[in-house]
Amino acid sequence: KNGINIYICTLLQKNKKAYSYFSMVFLNVNSLIHVLGFDYLCMQAIQGNDITVKSYKVESRITLRFAHTTVKSSVLNSGPSAQSIGFNVQIPKRAFINNFTMNVNGNTFVGSVKEKTVARNLYALARARGKAAGIVRTNSQSMETFRTEVHVPPGSKVEFELHYQEMMQRKLGVYQHTLHLQPGRLVPLLQVDVYIFEPKGIKFVTASNTLGEQFADLTKITHTKDKAHIVFRPTLQQQRKCENCTESAVDGVFTVNYDVDRESNAGELQVSDGHFVQFFAPSDLSPLSKNIVFVIDVSGSMWGLKMKQTVEAMKAILDDLSMDDYFSIIDFNHNARCWSEDLVQASSIQVDEAKKYVQSIRPNGGTNINEALLKAVQILVRASNQGLIDPRSVSMIILVSDGDPTVGEIKLSTIQKNVKRVMREEFSLFSLGIGFDVDFDFLERIAMDNRGIAQRIYANHDAAEQLKAFYSQVSSPLLRTITINLPENAVNNVTQNRFDKFFSGSELIVAGKLQPSDLTTLQSFTTAAAANMDLNIQTEADIRELDSVLGTHQHSFSGFARQMWAYITVNQLLAERSLAPTASKKRRITQRIVALALEHQFVTPFTAMLVEGHDQGRAERLIADSPRDSKHGCCSGTKSKPLSILPPPVQPLVYSNPPWLLPTVAPNPKEVAGVDPHFIIHLPKSNMDICFNIDSRPGHILNLISDPGTGVTINGQLVGSKKMKNNKIQTYFGTISIYSKTDSVQVIVGTDRINLMEGRNNHSFSWGATVELALNRMRVTIVKEQHVTVMIDGKISVMVVLHRVWKKHPVQVDFLGIYMSSDNKYSTQVHGLIGQFAKEPKVKVYGVHEGADPKKKKATMEVKGNKLAVTRGWQKDFRRDKKRGSDVYCWFIHNSGKGFIDGSYTSYILPQLDSFLTAI
Repeated sequence: KNGINIYICTLLQKNKKAYSYFSMVFLNVNSLIHVLGFDYLCMQAIQGNDITVKSYKVESRITLRFAHTTVKSSVLNSGPSAQSIGFNVQIPKRAFINNFTMNVNGNTFVGSVKEKTVARNLYALARARGKAAGIVRTNSQSMETFRTEVHVPPGSKVEFELHYQEMMQRKLGVYQHTLHLQPGRLVPLLQVDVYIFEPKGIKFVTASNTLGEQFADLTKITHTKDKAHIVFRPTLQQQRKCENCTESAVDGVFTVNYDVDRESNAGELQVSDGHFVQFFAPSDLSPLSKNIVFVIDVSGSMWGLKMKQTVEAMKAILDDLSMDDYFSIIDFNHNARCWSEDLVQASSIQVDEAKKYVQSIRPNGGTNINEALLKAVQILVRASNQGLIDPRSVSMIILVSDGDPTVGEIKLSTIQKNVKRVMREEFSLFSLGIGFDVDFDFLERIAMDNRGIAQRIYANHDAAEQLKAFYSQVSSPLLRTITINLPENAVNNVTQNRFDKFFSGSELIVAGKLQPSDLTTLQSFTTAAAANMDLNIQTEADIRELDSVLGTHQHSFSGFARQMWAYITVNQLLAERSLAPTASKKRRITQRIVALALEHQFVTPFTAMLVEGHDQGRAERLIADSPRDSKHGCCSGTKSKPLSILPPPVQPLVYSNPPWLLPTVAPNPKEVAGVDPHFIIHLPKSNMDICFNIDSRPGHILNLISDPGTGVTINGQLVGSKKMKNNKIQTYFGTISIYSKTDSVQVIVGTDRINLMEGRNNHSFSWGATVELALNRMRVTIVKEQHVTVMIDGKISVMVVLHRVWKKHPVQVDFLGIYMSSDNKYSTQVHGLIGQFAKEPKVKVYGVHEGADPKKKKATMEVKGNKLAVTRGWQKDFRRDKKRGSDVYCWFIHNSGKGFIDGSYTSYILPQLDSFLTAI
C-alpha cells in the first residue's frame, strides 16, 4: 500500500496526463490519496513546475488560548510558458478559515464569507481561470487541506495569504498548537513565528518538530512571565536534504506546547472588546470514583491489527483502574456477551480476570451495536437501583467499534433513540471509532446526545497509544455538575455554562457578551461537586484592564474575545443542529450559524469564501468551500454539547463575616493573633483581657485547642523571621491546622495555600479566589487574600487571617492570625493554650502602680493559686483593620504565660499538625 501510494504520488507530480486520468476516475486526486490513506506523502504547500518560491512565512498569534494563524507565500512562474500554481495548506480540523487573499501581478483577489448558495451562484457567473479553492477532508488525524490553484503566464508573481482561527483545547494539562510545514522546495526566506500572550502567566512552553535531527536545534524560544515567542528560521543551506541536494528536507509537523499559570482553582475571568471569557481548569482535587462499562466490537472486521491494538490498550486501561472504581466488559459481534452481568470492584484479582478475558477474544461475525449498548446501560441502571453506585461517582460507557451496524437494529436513528430512551442523566457515553469504515458522524451524534464525546482512532501502528491517550483524558474526573453563572443584568448571549463533568488536565470555557452598563468589574459564580465536597467559587475581573494591556502588545490578537465567543457559539450550534429532531429546527439553527459566520467571517459547512478581484476590467471569482462529508463527520469542530440557554441566575454568593468577628457591642472572643506569637484571652466574667507571648522556636507546633470530646484539635506551626532582630529570631504562625477526627477532615491553612484532606482525598486551593466548600459537617469559606473561616457542625468556628508583608522586607515574612469565638461549644475535656480558658478561671488584679514607662502600669495578679507580676500594655487586634490593627489593652503576663497557663508552654509542643494534647 505504501509503495503503491508513493508511486502514484511520483506519477501524479510528474505526469499531467496521469493527473487528469486519476482526477476523472476518482473525481479528484485527493479522494484517491484519501482512499489510500497517505495524504501527507503527496502534500506540497506550493505546487508547479519551473516555479521559484521567494518566501514562505507562517505566523500564529495566540492570545488567551485563541490562535489567529496567517500563512503567506510569494511565488514566481520562472518557466517559459503559462502554468497553474497551487497553494496548499494543512489546517487543524477544528479551525475556521476566515480570510484568503491572492495577488497576481498586482491584481488582488480579496476574500469574503457568504452563504454557500449565494457564493456558488456568484462564482458560477464569472468562473475564475484557476481551479476553485476548497477544503478537502483528508484522513490525517487532525488536519484538513486548503487548496487553491491559479493559471498564470510566464514571469508572473503570485502572492498567497490564508488566515484561519481556532481555540486551543487543553488536553492532559497541555495546549498544543500544530503547524504543517511542507513547502515542497527550497525557500530563500522560510520562517515560522508563534507569539503567545497569557496575562496570568505562562507555566511552560516547548517546541518540537518531526522534520528530522538536523532541525532539532534551530528553534529559538524567548519566554517571559506572560509572553513567549517561538521562532523557526532555517537558512537555505539548512533546508537541504544533503549538502549539495536541491530538495528540501522541510517536510513535517512543527508543534508548540504550553500551559498557563493558575494561582487558584477559581479559574480565570477576562473581559475584552465587549465580551467576556471564563476559563475553568481546577487542579489539586481528588479524583471521583468511576463506574465504567467497556463495550468492545469483536466483529470480523476487527480481525488482525485492530484487535491486537485494542487488546493491548484494554489491558493497560484495566491496569489503570483504582480500587475505588467499578467496571464490566461487553464484547459484541452479532450477539452481545457480558464478562460480568454486574459491576465489579477493580481489585487486582478482578482486573487480572478481565485481562485474561480480553486476551481470549477472537473476532468474527457481524456488528450488533444496538444490543451491546442497551446491555451496557442495563448494567449501570441495575447497579444504581441496587444502591451500589456512589452518588458522587461518575458513570460512563466507552464504546469501541470499527464499523456500521449489520445485525439486529441497523437503522442509526433508531439506535440513537433507543439508547437515549434508557440512558439516565447521570450516565455518559464515549464513542471511539476505529478506521474509516465506521460512520463517525453517527458515533459523534450518539455520544453528544448522551453527555459524551467521540474520537476517531486511526487504524495504524499506534492505535493502542491513541486508545490509551483518549482514556487518559477521561480517566480522572475531578468535578460533577458544574455551573458557571454571571449576573443576568450584566451579560447576555452566554455559551454553554452547565457541564456534566470536568476531567483533570482539561478546561471548561464559557463566553458571552457584556450588556451596556456602568460596571467596572464583572463577577462569575461557579458551583460544582467534588469528591465528598461541594464548591462555590467567586471570580472577578476588571472590565477595562485587559484592553489597556492588549493595546501595548504588538503581537497579541486584540479581537480574541469577540472571535472566541463566536467560535464557541458556532461550534455549539453545529452540535445542536446534528441532534435536532426535525427539519424545521435544523433550518432555524442553520440560519443562526450562517448569520454568525457572515458576521465573524468563518467558513463553515453552510458558508463559503468568495474571493473576488479584477483583471483588465473583468471580474474574477474564486470560491473556498467547506464540503460536508456525512460518512466522516461534517463538522470536526463540534465536540462540545448543544448550546444551552443561560439559566436563571443563582443568588450571588455573599461572604459575610461571622457575627463574632465584627461585633456591634464590646468584643467577646477568646483569640490568638500571631506575632512572636502573642495571645489575647478575653475573660468575659472579669471583663478583662489577658495577654502573653510564647517564646518558642521556628518549626515548633503549638496546641491551641485539644478537645477529645468533640474530636477537634487546632494547632499552629511557627515560622521564623528572615534574620535576627535585636539578637532574636522572631516567630510567627505560618501554618494553622484544624482537624476533626470525627469527620476525618483536616484543613491546613498556610500563607501560600489552603489544603483540605479528607480520608484519601486531598484538595488544594490558593488565596487567589473566594471559595465556599462543604464537606459533610464542615464548612470552609476562603475570602480572597483575606481570611479562611472553618465551621464544624455549626458549633465550633475558627477564622484564620492572612497577613502579607512586603516580599523584599529584610526581616518579616507572611504570617497568620487566628481568632476563635467564645461561643464555641467544646466538651468538658477541652484543653490547649486557648482551650483551657473555655472554663474561665478566677482572676484578681491589685496593687496597680506606676512603672518605668508611665504608659505601662504594674500590678499583681492572682490566678490559679499563683501571684504574678503583670504589666499594663496593649497588643494588636487585626480583626477590624488587617493592615494596621487596633490596640487591645490588656494585662501582660511574662515568661511565656507561666502561671497563667497550666504547666509550661513546652508541654503544648506537639509532634504533628493533627496531634491531640496529652495530659499536662
